[in-house]
Amino acid sequence: MSEAATRQRFLIISNGHGEDAIAAQVISQFPSSIEADAYPMIGSGKAYDGICRVVGPRASLASEGWRNVKGSLRRDIVNGGLLTVPPALKFLRKMRGNYDRVIVVGDMVGVLAGLVTGYRDLVYIDVYKTGAARLYSGLERKAIAKACSLVFCRAENLAAMLREDGVNASAPGNLMMDTIPHGSYDAASRRRRPLAVTLLPGSRALTAESFALQINGLRQVVPELMPDIFLAVAGSVQIDELAKAAGLQRSHHLSSEPDDLGQLTDGDITVHMARGRAMGNLLATSDFVLSQAGTATIQSLGLGKPAITFINQRDRRSRFEDEQKLFGDARLVVDADVDQLGSAIIRLIGNPELRMRLGAIGQNNIGGQGALTAILNSLGISKT
Repeated sequence: MSEAATRQRFLIISNGHGEDAIAAQVISQFPSSIEADAYPMIGSGKAYDGICRVVGPRASLASEGWRNVKGSLRRDIVNGGLLTVPPALKFLRKMRGNYDRVIVVGDMVGVLAGLVTGYRDLVYIDVYKTGAARLYSGLERKAIAKACSLVFCRAENLAAMLREDGVNASAPGNLMMDTIPHGSYDAASRRRRPLAVTLLPGSRALTAESFALQINGLRQVVPELMPDIFLAVAGSVQIDELAKAAGLQRSHHLSSEPDDLGQLTDGDITVHMARGRAMGNLLATSDFVLSQAGTATIQSLGLGKPAITFINQRDRRSRFEDEQKLFGDARLVVDADVDQLGSAIIRLIGNPELRMRLGAIGQNNIGGQGALTAILNSLGISKT
């Protein structure tokens, strides 16, 4: 029998930048006997570049699916968000029966889309619900039970709920910790100071604004205590917009490293930039993070890097409170105020015992690696 005849075809559905990045790392572990296509329901799907083929209609939302901001759903609808639904459902109906397995990575959006288009054998990798805050609603449980044959949760209490409904569900751990991206960028060689911080301003519409506030917070630090500064740049982010918002100039002197994006500087502060796919390289050499990201915050905390996040009046307090039930003290939350942010940064810089204590809390609450191997084993797949 030919290799082509024995190859399996998988469709991976994801719905957001963080989910795309996680799914791309999973696909990278598939053996050559599996041909995978990715359908990123929202955004460009740049995380899949060099990993697999991207299929399906492209959809763009102002929020990119980010629901931490008040009114984001209403604004998406007003700006034509509902128009993205029919093409997505049409594509999924057309693809039904064309793949050996369909795997949803993310939240309930992919599951619900699969349910209404007739899928009844989905594999669902839930990377959204933590088990520490809101659990599955009755409607979510019914949808999962009807559409999914195999589910992987982040917490045992979530899996137990689904097993009560007859779903084959387990909680092998936090897949995010197995899928931290690493690229070609030597962050350690750029270290000059006792401490280092990685900036994770996010990947959405407010990224430039968030980055500017992070930089202004760092400007509160006296020069002799200033850490080395690294920036993970998501694929959809425009560097020139970041530079303009923060009052920095871009240096285009690049190394031969594929993930080197140069520097931003004002003469006093220097920011070393790398592509988001090298985020793991940056975190490995950093002592803490300033983060407005979603998935990346969780991964940072899981690596023992305390995080400082700011919240403003546009943000949904309920969402932050839900996240904080999992993060605990490992994430310091301040208002979107430069003085508050600067004070939090200075506090972490000046207190190594505090950094160690908060780092340990993050590692304990988020959990370690191992979920990816368990998931692949459950799917009958051997890692490459």
